[in-house]
Amino acid sequence: MSRRLWHILTGILVPVWLILTLVVVLFHRFLPVAPWLMVHLLLLGAVSSAILIWSQHFADTLLRRQAFGGRVSLGARLGAHTVGAILVVTGIVGEWWPVVVAGGILVGANALAHSASLFVQSRGALPGRFAPLVRYYIAAGIMLAVGVTLGVLMARSGVDGEPFERLFVAHIGFNLLGWVGLTVIGTVALLWPTVLHARVQTTRASARGTLPLFIAGLALLGLGSLVDLRLLVAVGVGVYLVGLGLVLADVLRLGRASPAVTFAGWSLGAALAWFFVCVLGFGLLVTFAPDWSAAADRLEQLVPVFSVGFAAQILLGALSYLLPVVLGGGPRVSKATATELDRGALFRVIVVNVGLILYQLPIASLVKVALSLLVVGTLSAFLVLMVRGMRVNRRLRRAADGVPPASGTAPAAAVAPPHRTGAILTAAGALLLAVTVGIALDPAALGLAGGAAASVPPTGHTTTVDIVMKDSRFVPDTVRVPVGDELVINLTNADDMAHNLVLATGVVSGTVAPGASTAVSGGVVGANIDGWCAIAGHKLLGMVLDVVAVGAAPDADAGQVSTGGATEEPDGSTGHGSTGQSTGSPSAADDLDLMKEPPASFAARDAVLPPASPEAVHTLTMRVINKEIEVSPGVTQTLWTYNGTAPGPTLRGRVGDVFDLTFVNDGTIAHSIDFHAGALAPDKPMRSIEPGESLSYRFTATRSGAWLYHCGTMPMSMHIANGMFGAVIIDPAGLDPVDREYVLVQSEFYLGPNGGEADGDRIKTQTPDLMVFNGYANQYAARPLRARAGEKVRVWVVDAGPNVGSAFHVVGAQFDSVFKEGEYQLRDGGSTGTGGAQVLDLAPAQGGFVELTFPEVGHYPFVSHVMSDAEKGARGIFSVGP
Repeated sequence: MSRRLWHILTGILVPVWLILTLVVVLFHRFLPVAPWLMVHLLLLGAVSSAILIWSQHFADTLLRRQAFGGRVSLGARLGAHTVGAILVVTGIVGEWWPVVVAGGILVGANALAHSASLFVQSRGALPGRFAPLVRYYIAAGIMLAVGVTLGVLMARSGVDGEPFERLFVAHIGFNLLGWVGLTVIGTVALLWPTVLHARVQTTRASARGTLPLFIAGLALLGLGSLVDLRLLVAVGVGVYLVGLGLVLADVLRLGRASPAVTFAGWSLGAALAWFFVCVLGFGLLVTFAPDWSAAADRLEQLVPVFSVGFAAQILLGALSYLLPVVLGGGPRVSKATATELDRGALFRVIVVNVGLILYQLPIASLVKVALSLLVVGTLSAFLVLMVRGMRVNRRLRRAADGVPPASGTAPAAAVAPPHRTGAILTAAGALLLAVTVGIALDPAALGLAGGAAASVPPTGHTTTVDIVMKDSRFVPDTVRVPVGDELVINLTNADDMAHNLVLATGVVSGTVAPGASTAVSGGVVGANIDGWCAIAGHKLLGMVLDVVAVGAAPDADAGQVSTGGATEEPDGSTGHGSTGQSTGSPSAADDLDLMKEPPASFAARDAVLPPASPEAVHTLTMRVINKEIEVSPGVTQTLWTYNGTAPGPTLRGRVGDVFDLTFVNDGTIAHSIDFHAGALAPDKPMRSIEPGESLSYRFTATRSGAWLYHCGTMPMSMHIANGMFGAVIIDPAGLDPVDREYVLVQSEFYLGPNGGEADGDRIKTQTPDLMVFNGYANQYAARPLRARAGEKVRVWVVDAGPNVGSAFHVVGAQFDSVFKEGEYQLRDGGSTGTGGAQVLDLAPAQGGFVELTFPEVGHYPFVSHVMSDAEKGARGIFSVGP
């Protein structure tokens, strides 16, 4: 096999992993464990494959001798790593833990084999100034083996709480700073001056004492995690930073002497700057975190920055330079290939790096979405340019060999040197457009609005007031302003969730992130003004503000604007509910027809409960998605859902099982998740997170029962009523086998306008418009649940509330077993053997199951025996066949 063909075949691996990463980024909302997938497809897939390939290539060059086995040996290692990475990824996605363990072992063992091969290759090699750089690759492989081992322990051992967080910190350190970081440091000593066309000189990286600094730093990091000393971890990162500073001093010196002029140079330089920032951030986050849990959580937020800012840019920059060299064809062909890969170079670098900086700022979630799409699209342009470069290379090589170009192909066009001012302006325009689109989708993000002009002469005086948002209150909640004065409010958010301020005159503060402040101009005050927080549910909590106009005419009030019957708020919503609706505003309940049948195309939610899987660790992603969903024929509501359904997915396991969840907020306001099935301090896993954020939630099921999970963000009644709940079934020991199992989650709807969100004022009445099983009124009356006469059927029931209890009853049948709140109330007829029960009574948040056998063929209605609730939709039918 020719050298060129070998490099082409091995080089295909990296683009394939990059394409898979791009696919997951584009469709992450529909994929399980998507944040984990994106990071590992890039780092474990694309970046690690590139490291194996190019570290061997540079080792061959530096040592001036081939490794034992040559290309066959490297091919075997590449194959083993690829198989191992695929096993890890598929095992995590499918929750097949033996597959994860097998893949992790293969990746770790292969990393050690790679280091061993390089070590043997370096023994007896000819001495050279840069030969010591190969030691970085040897050390990096050992670090990967350690990091992968920690990852396997985290995934499979069932370790929980603080030990898990310590493993996570070490896992991040060994994989990112060790495997990726050491490889890059060892490579950039030669690659950086080559890319800059500068003279290659002896660098600090190849000096005798530099690598030991990095190894010592990583050893301290690992030891600190092992012995529970965060300060030792911080010291380790500090030692690592000393070595990194020595290396980057050389990089900076060369960059000043020979400034970068290509995409490869700019991308490598930006990546190294992000690397320093990320390592520094690693140390600061661990040092100042209050505990291991907070440290792990903050580091988890740092990983995407490391992945995009450092890893992705270092990979694309290196490939942009190395690909023309590998494809070959002579100076003219290589230059034409490099020209294709350099298209839009400055534009791409500016967009990626400035976009990443802007993304870290406390801006609205939709602005973040627009920026992330722009950055990902810009990075993905490399794949298109790579294909173009390969086509140009092939065409010019064929022409040089005397082969006429294929039909329809034109000669390679010369690319004019980039005009830097134009590239900078174009990049700035693209970034501005992304921000503008985000603001257009979320106008409150701008934080600017004008108040209505007052019908009083201005005094020319300004009244400035300081208001703090704390505990979902404005403090103070009443301010007094002389008539004619201009009002300026210095607004500070001292809460742990985002808030805003809307004045009835039309002034909108925009979203104020936790810890942030903003100045709001209220205009000239001519009458009393109502103010409130317009984020859903916050007004319901009492987050209102009164601006009292001192000296105003009696009854002067700028609080509401008439809209002909209903009242409309300046932000476009109506009334006083948490989303604007009030009981006096239009509601879908006004047109509710509970006798209406759903269309023939209607499919009821599958109530069948599958048996618990054999895995002891259950990994999944719970993602907040705002979605308009039909809740009764012709009636829709925009629900805040977990994974797109209300109730959310039902989880099932056994006592001792571990549930490892990633909670992602893709909604528009702060949300959280609270699993009653886990017993642990709620401070970290159950905290509210803002849109675009995520957190890890890991708990061990220590007790059996039918448990509720729900959003715990205040007001909880609003969040639960708007769809944020679900069930966790933990089987009790000795659970009898049955023929069929169903799960029913009872909940309430307080209807806002058709297509709108729940009505906060209706929630306060505790009088729901609909009572439903599994999210849709009467659905199992229209689409009955199936059973056969003589079969044993178990029905699990959880009452999600938020306000009303349940009295589950099956008409025409009797329960021989009743399990409620972790205990059998009746089992197999009880002590007499003939005992029966008629109702499973549950308060909100309680759960249990009943078992029954249908005596004969027929239709058996089931209801909540609070009969008015059954008449509101809490009913269904068991259709029993022969």
